[in-house]
Amino acid sequence: MDFALTEEQQMIVDTVRGFVETEIYPHENEVERTGIVPKELGQEIAQKCKDLGFFACNMPEEVGGAGLDHQTFTLVERELGRGSMGLTVFFGRPSGILMACNEEQRQKYLIPAVKGEKFDALAMTEPDAGSDVRGMKCFAKPDGDDWIVNGTKHFISHANIADFVIVFIATGEEETPRGPKKKITCFLVDRGTPGFEIRNGYDSVSHRGYKNCILSFDDCRLPSSAILGEVHKGFDIANDWLYATRITVAATCVGRARRVFDYALPYAAERKQFGKPIGANQGVSFKLADMITEIDAADYLTLAAAWRLDQKLPANREIASAKLYASEMLARVTDQAIQIYGGMGLMDDLPLARFWRDARVERIWDGTSEIQRHIISRDLLRPLGA
Repeated sequence: MDFALTEEQQMIVDTVRGFVETEIYPHENEVERTGIVPKELGQEIAQKCKDLGFFACNMPEEVGGAGLDHQTFTLVERELGRGSMGLTVFFGRPSGILMACNEEQRQKYLIPAVKGEKFDALAMTEPDAGSDVRGMKCFAKPDGDDWIVNGTKHFISHANIADFVIVFIATGEEETPRGPKKKITCFLVDRGTPGFEIRNGYDSVSHRGYKNCILSFDDCRLPSSAILGEVHKGFDIANDWLYATRITVAATCVGRARRVFDYALPYAAERKQFGKPIGANQGVSFKLADMITEIDAADYLTLAAAWRLDQKLPANREIASAKLYASEMLARVTDQAIQIYGGMGLMDDLPLARFWRDARVERIWDGTSEIQRHIISRDLLRPLGA
């Protein structure tokens, strides 16, 4: 593995970082204060992303994307992680699951998503089915060539700006050694479909402006043409998405941690107490040493996982390790940065308290830390028959 950046990768990193600093940072305080991203601002960010040629940079060239490999796209996500998610969501990255679209669906959903004409959201979580995805109760029953859907999804990220939603719904049941489990099918559902409602979710302390929504299905009739992939085969296409989102979480945590460190380091060198910089004291300098060591370790874990995907090597454990370590690292780094600043670290004059609050959700969404530890331990023990 060689993580030295190519000339092209360095240019991409510099471009995206510059974009975040000039187009995202200036709006963060207002979004944090109001919890709202004005529609016009979101459209402006998306257009500037298109002008740079980065919109849908995660999608293959064959469908109009930039075709970045996993490592390079991870670098993009790392730089986007420095900014407010309520704003960077408009730096369009359509769900890779859309590559499973058939030709008709490509024209209706995939191509418009790549062009930025439509935004997608992805819905799996339910009030009673978080980590236990197979326990979902949102159910679709066949009715001729159609499906009748009833149930609820929640914690659905940025569905408020979505033109359509990629929804995982139970369509049957099968017996397993651990008891009955739901068969899952993936559907493409347009905003405005009769019986389908997108409404505001919960107020969160993390990532203000980045909305979560509740989706309700009340005898919602969907045609079989709305099925993405095959009936009962939803998990076959979900796994690729889970890989991508978990690497994204790890990468954004690294980017945000580096931004936090950029606040802590100069402050430790400039702030004086007892006649000398506080960084001259081991109580502070050792914190800085631990912070940068953990940030670098998370960075390399994340890039290594992305590299394995590019090499088409098994990466389930490595991705879980990156997501687990990076998300927990960010919590420690933000906490230590606040400790270095003392009382000022908790004041609204600085963004550290925001970073601290934002860090908390990273250990929960896209697979909790406990789920990641389960994946890692199973990968280690199953070959030994345990």
